[in-house]
This record gives sequence, C-alpha cells and structure tokens, in this order.
Amino acid sequence: MGWRVQAIRGATTATENSVEAIRSAVLELLEELETRNHLHPEQIISLTFSVTRDLDRIFPAAIARERPAWDTVPLLDVQQMHVPGSLERCIRFLAHVNLPIHQTQVHHPYLQGAENLRPDWSFAPANFS
Repeated sequence: MGWRVQAIRGATTATENSVEAIRSAVLELLEELETRNHLHPEQIISLTFSVTRDLDRIFPAAIARERPAWDTVPLLDVQQMHVPGSLERCIRFLAHVNLPIHQTQVHHPYLQGAENLRPDWSFAPANFS
C-alpha cells in the first residue's frame, strides 16, 4: 500500500476559559479528526494547535497527550495572532498526516462556533454511540 502526506485543518471553540471547557473542546475536536478520517495516532507526523489569547488555562497539547497513543505524536501549542473582532475562545489545529493513497476524502473538522470560519468544510459531528 502506498502513502501520501496530507494536511488537515480543524477548529472549535471553548465555552469558557477553564480547564474543563478547553478539555471538552479539544477532545471533541480530536475525536472528530480521528473518526472522520479513519486516522490512527501513529499516522500523524505532527500537529500544531493555535489558541486565541483569551484561552490560557491549559495547553491543548497536554490534553492531546492524554489520549491513547498520542503520547508519541509531536505536538506544538502557539498563540493565534489577535485580530480585533475575530472569533473568541477558538482552538485551531494543523495536522500533517500519512494517509493511504486510496483514501481520497479528507474531513476538516470545524465545530461549535468555528463552523463559520470554513462553512465549506463544516459538517455535523459524528455519532459516537
């Protein structure tokens, strides 16, 4: 089987600047990334999180490392450039992954208030039950 490198974007918002709200948002976002793209953590080359300046209670990468098999994924947290009037409490990611060549469809999860950032990439959350 052949492989190709693919970039996947995604974003969500936290309901407030608290560890619990940020954790909930990050976990939902990463679950969507993995589920929608049939992705396993060992396929992730690297993932960079950016957060708006109003989120400072916990690093998203620290939350990601708690997930099964994510402890070896290279992760980075950065602060998103502040632009007046931009979306608040926003968590974004850019992931570089290895995907099988035959997997041509890629889903970029834009959730919660971040759906408006890329309405062309937004979709209803997957049903995990």
